[in-house]
Amino acid sequence: MAGKFELKKSKSGKFMFNLKAGNNQVILTSELYNEKAGAENGIESVRKNAGDDANYERKTSVKDEPYFVLKAANGQVIGSSEMYSSASAMENGIASVKANGPGAPVVDLTAKQ
Repeated sequence: MAGKFELKKSKSGKFMFNLKAGNNQVILTSELYNEKAGAENGIESVRKNAGDDANYERKTSVKDEPYFVLKAANGQVIGSSEMYSSASAMENGIASVKANGPGAPVVDLTAKQ
């Protein structure tokens, strides 16, 4: 099963999206946007930038857990991953974003909220 973007509203009323893998696990979470159009532009940015390894910044949390952020060509962060248990698990997450991001359909959950 292919991945998908889920577009939704946060509890604060702002818009955000998650990119989910085929197994329904969240592999990338966006920042919060004031407008729905901003979140939709973020999804388009993931589609454009997910395939290029240079757009991924590999990081380590204060608890020494690996994670990554996906950046646009202008250096702005588009989304970030969960915390992973190992660097290899993080690399698998990046590979999943690369595989699912460019062609994933959008499921708009904002009307249901």
